Amino acid sequence: MADKKKRLSTNVAGEFFVDSTCIDCDACRQIAPYVFAEDGQYSAVKKQPGSSAEETAAWHALLACPVGSIGCDGNNRAAEFAADFPLLVDGDVSYCGFNSRDSYGANSYFVVHPDGNWLIESPRFVKTLAERFEQMGGIKYIFLSHRDDVADADKYAAHFGSKRIIHQTELSAQPGSEIVLTGNEAQLLHDDFLVIPTPGHTIGHCVLLYKNKYLFTGDHLAWDREHNTLEAFKDYCWYSWDEQKISMKRLLDCSFEWVLPGHGQRVQLNAAEMKQSLAVLVGSM
Repeated sequence: MADKKKRLSTNVAGEFFVDSTCIDCDACRQIAPYVFAEDGQYSAVKKQPGSSAEETAAWHALLACPVGSIGCDGNNRAAEFAADFPLLVDGDVSYCGFNSRDSYGANSYFVVHPDGNWLIESPRFVKTLAERFEQMGGIKYIFLSHRDDVADADKYAAHFGSKRIIHQTELSAQPGSEIVLTGNEAQLLHDDFLVIPTPGHTIGHCVLLYKNKYLFTGDHLAWDREHNTLEAFKDYCWYSWDEQKISMKRLLDCSFEWVLPGHGQRVQLNAAEMKQSLAVLVGSM
């Protein structure tokens, strides 16, 4: 938990606070937007929780913080709220929480599936979370969109006997991966899971489309809360912005209602609205 001596002066008075170890990963602002706000190069508490729901969200944000920069001056109830993870997003898709410093606070997701559960990206390896995964049926596959967000995938794979999925050009991040993708053609790994290579952010970046409804986008695509539109991160394109433009255009052939990124805000729109917003982004890129 955060250090009171490093408490940022921009926090409003009250129990919850952010300290100067914050890396501005945005996780807390996604989880508890009524409590946390961006403040320069940090997050800060803009309003203390005013309801039980806001307090719960603040505790979830505290637990998700990859660097432990969120603190609470009151009773330490972290263990009570840790058992809530993974948090249901929609249908059989949940957000894992416990974001990792090693992936700069990237989000990860858990999909319950009758043919074996999937972990999308990786959170920190936390005993409480691993136990919850066990209760929910374990992890059969771990999909890794690219090299940046693998975090503790190897530990989860070893614990559950999971098969890690990653593109060959990203393999140095998880050299023991069991399923290695090649080429730039979309590949159906299961009736419900389609991998779509999207080079740009990195050379071997891939996204995962689940049930033609949920698109797990890694660092390729996210939602811009300020402008209410889809966005790509040109400043964080490590391989080729021109290739990322082409990759983005490919997604216009897909139908989906959810964008679930590693970095950035998730969003749900109906399929027509999503396609329109994507077309606007492709045009602007």
